[in-house]
This record gives sequence, C-alpha cells and structure tokens, in this order.
Amino acid sequence: MSEVLMPKATAVWLLDNTSLTFAQIADFCGLHHLEVKGIADGDVAENMRGVDPIAGGILSREEIQRGEADEGYRLKVAESKIAHIPQPKRKGSRYTPVIRRQDKPDAVAWFIRNHPEVSDAQISKLIGTTKSTINNVRDKSHWNSPNIRPVDPVTLGLCTQIELDEVIAKSAEKRRKMEAEKALRTEGPGLAPAQDDPDAYDTSEEDAAKKDVSADDVFRDFS
Repeated sequence: MSEVLMPKATAVWLLDNTSLTFAQIADFCGLHHLEVKGIADGDVAENMRGVDPIAGGILSREEIQRGEADEGYRLKVAESKIAHIPQPKRKGSRYTPVIRRQDKPDAVAWFIRNHPEVSDAQISKLIGTTKSTINNVRDKSHWNSPNIRPVDPVTLGLCTQIELDEVIAKSAEKRRKMEAEKALRTEGPGLAPAQDDPDAYDTSEEDAAKKDVSADDVFRDFS
C-alpha cells in the first residue's frame, strides 16, 4: 500500500514538474500505470490541483533526480523526521477537562461501592483526583455529598474501559482475600455443621426425669 496521502494529486504534480516515467510515478503513488497515463491525457483527475511531495516531506529532490536519471529506479518515500522523536511519558495525574471534574466524586463513589479492593492511589491515578477527595466521599464529608451518585468512570469519560479493566485485574487477588475474610466474619451458629455423633443427641437421666412429670406433681403446691 502506498504511503502517499493523496496519490492522484501527487501524481499530477510529478507529471507536471518532473520527467519521471508513468511506471515510476504509478509505483510511487500506488496507482496503475494506465491510470497515470489517463491523468497525463486529461481523462482522469481532470482539473485536479497537484500536491508537492517535496513540501510534504515524503519525497526529496535528490530522490527525484535519481529517478529521472534511471528509468528502472524505484522512488523511495523519505523517512519521517517526526516519527523518530521520542514521545515523553505522561507524569503526574491525568488532566481532566473542567466540564468533567465535577463528575470525579461520582466515579470515586462507584469504586467505593463496587470495587473496594482498588486502592486510593490507583483511583487517584486513574481518574486524576486526590486522596483527600476520596476520603471525603468515603466518609460523606464532601461538600456535595447529598448529590453524589455512583457512576462508572468509563461512562463519565474519565478513563477508557481498557484502563479500568487493567486496574481491577491488578486488584483481583486482594478482592478474593477480602471476600474470604468477610465470609469468616459473617459465619454464624446457623451455619455450624450437623452433629454426626448419635451420642450427642442422647438426653441425660436428669433431663429425662424433668420430662416425666405428672399433673399431680404440677398442681401439688396449689392444694
């Protein structure tokens, strides 16, 4: 696939300003040589303004001269100077547009309710908020606490689904431990295993004597 952004317009410029062959221009622009011939004859791309590939940085004058000197030479796209510039890594908290900042407490409330295993530091980094805001939402001391409603941060546009899934996946082990501890704390007498020993159900002689009570014994003190 040709790396030329506007192949036909580039072909128009090359036909008007160079002595390159149809085959060379077609190969460079990713076109069929008959299509280039049609452009030269005015049957294709009529009245189209040419685009200078030199000004666009995709072809050098030296490369054109090589092609003009050798009809068998295939033109090469110039290397991008921008592509080799290292992109700096983002540092600090994520920038959030002003219109979205009021939604952050809602996202914090969503994490507190649905994913308590995610740490405050992870929440702060993901949606670009502060730990004090998280604490205020958690203890309901936030100034807008009555209006805060848990909402997915992806829905609010504070992060992507991939970023959210990554954070939750990192805390999955912590969540399993929290759920196990919760199960131990909530286990009550009603969940105790049944007695397997028949002797555990035997009543003592004293209990049997208490159960064997006649009506005379009950009303004896009332006579």
